[in-house]
Amino acid sequence: MEFDKEKILNLCRNFSKNTLMQTLEIEYIDAGEDFLVAKMPVNPNVHQPMGLLHGGATVALAESVGSAASMLYVNSEKQEVRGIEISANHLKSKRNGIVYGTARIVHKGRSIHLWEIRITDENDNLISLCKLTNMILPKRNTND
Repeated sequence: MEFDKEKILNLCRNFSKNTLMQTLEIEYIDAGEDFLVAKMPVNPNVHQPMGLLHGGATVALAESVGSAASMLYVNSEKQEVRGIEISANHLKSKRNGIVYGTARIVHKGRSIHLWEIRITDENDNLISLCKLTNMILPKRNTND
């Protein structure tokens, strides 16, 4: 199957409607054969009480882009993706601007995907380094 960047980005944008991704203004902006990139504005909506980017918002960006990236490798008619573990090392604070989450595949198995997600700012400073493990499951009946 031929790689179609615009089709992938549109798919990610469409399944983000009416979700946490939309609430946090996460936008998918780039894709490649082994990576996916999303951005999120840093503003009071994602601040913790000290006026800095909340670690939970950073992790939400990481899990969103890593889970969406796993979706690119599965047959969505037959399989589902579930995040089962995420870890984050927050290395630098951020008060405003934009952060970017770039997910790159580390391991692509039949039932487990492992992603490294680098959260950087507009100056390419490393804000957080995250690791996400996704389990690939057979699709279930939505009535269950």
